[in-house]
Amino acid sequence: MTSSRQYRSKLSLRSSIGERGLAKKAVRIPADADLPLMGCVAFGLIDRGTNLIQVRPISGCNLNCVFCSVDEGPRSKTRVASFIVDLDYLLDWSRRLVKFKAVKDVEAHVDAAGEPTLYPKFKDLIHGLSSIEGVKVVSIQTNGTILRPGDVADLEAAGLTRVNLSVNAMDERLAKELSGSESYDLKAVLSLAEEIASSGIDLLLAPVWIPKVNDEEILKIIDFAVRIGCGKKYPSIGIQKYEVHRFGRKVPGVRQQTWFKFYAQLERLGKRKGVKLKLGPRDFGIHRAPKVPLVYRKGEVASVRVECAGWVKGEVIGVSRNRCVTIMGCGEESIGSSVKAKIVRCGDNIYVARRI
Repeated sequence: MTSSRQYRSKLSLRSSIGERGLAKKAVRIPADADLPLMGCVAFGLIDRGTNLIQVRPISGCNLNCVFCSVDEGPRSKTRVASFIVDLDYLLDWSRRLVKFKAVKDVEAHVDAAGEPTLYPKFKDLIHGLSSIEGVKVVSIQTNGTILRPGDVADLEAAGLTRVNLSVNAMDERLAKELSGSESYDLKAVLSLAEEIASSGIDLLLAPVWIPKVNDEEILKIIDFAVRIGCGKKYPSIGIQKYEVHRFGRKVPGVRQQTWFKFYAQLERLGKRKGVKLKLGPRDFGIHRAPKVPLVYRKGEVASVRVECAGWVKGEVIGVSRNRCVTIMGCGEESIGSSVKAKIVRCGDNIYVARRI
């Protein structure tokens, strides 16, 4: 067994980051990395068994949204690392996954556990994904604060199909409060929305509905989406349900709704506004497609080579059977060693284990 003191990883680590909003440790994953790009929710690829693949080039965020389900941003209390994947390495894995899907209408959805446009080679990534045989749609999820005038034309030329833009309030003060940042510029984001809507790129506004906090704002966002011409081919607005997660932020005094109540409200509001709000996979052309087989089942014991710090304090990320495995209850002193861990989660090829 190699001791952590002797181990020399190919991963690049920077402990002090002032780069485009990233904070804490930044783990750079190069093309010759020992980390595969499937298995970890924070970076790489996620396959949920449909023709849509999630592409995550980076983790980290420039905002501190009060409802963030993953507690990302400069003031995160739980996230201790950000991950940045080499462009060519990510595209290589994407090509292989698209080929495995064996369909001609793959949607490559670029999102992040944070803000994907922080990725330094974001436009190159869009162009690379749109050039893959079998990819029909390239979409992104963004808060819109990093993109600048002129970026829209570049992204359209690169092959971007749709932007899912997070806009959670039309009131400037409330928008700042929800974003957790006084620097949040609502006017600039709305101007960006209008620019996208006027381009050949489809635009969907994607607010998070926080009961009793932005109820009236949701109505204004719907009106804005209709007014600027969102949704040329796809829905114009996709309202997201406020969810409470283990490591996510909780809005004081707000309880999450049941899915039944949430969908009932969407249906009533949709009829009132004359806009379809209750959406499903078919509205985006999403259908079942071959799914990458699991390499571990829940309850199995794995031998995992620890490669780097995890996304959360008290966790590390290792490799086993060409998949990343997040190991809970394991410190960074284990980097370079092999440890035994019991798989506690394996859904969608995202592997989480507990050290034994």
